[in-house]
Amino acid sequence: MQESPQEPHSPVTHETEIRVRYQETDGQRRLHHANFLTYFEVGRTEMLRASGVTYREFEDAGLFLVVSEASCSYRAPAEYDDLLVIRTWIEKAGGASLRHGYEVVRGTTIIATGTTVVVCVDRDGRVHRLPEWLRG
Repeated sequence: MQESPQEPHSPVTHETEIRVRYQETDGQRRLHHANFLTYFEVGRTEMLRASGVTYREFEDAGLFLVVSEASCSYRAPAEYDDLLVIRTWIEKAGGASLRHGYEVVRGTTIIATGTTVVVCVDRDGRVHRLPEWLRG
């Protein structure tokens, strides 16, 4: 990927609001546990966008960020129509990987915390060094 002329820069912590949709809930109208990983992806994608590059542009340049690890700790339930904030930050940037941290909160209540590790690969699936601006 070419260096962006905007010199993208990753915010320390990025916040994204999301409202729990009915189809994301279980039989008790609570957010199904599997959807937290989707929310983490929303946080990562929006954090990248806030740095000046969309994930679509990243892929169009022939690079992909694939999840190699994911964890989530559930602390409190979230329910249909709750307005949640996904806090996302980079805990560690390596040569070809990023470790993100997350908090999903409703008001002052922490609903869940988690981490993911994404690895940069090219179109052929070969590990590729992260662009300098993304590691910075």
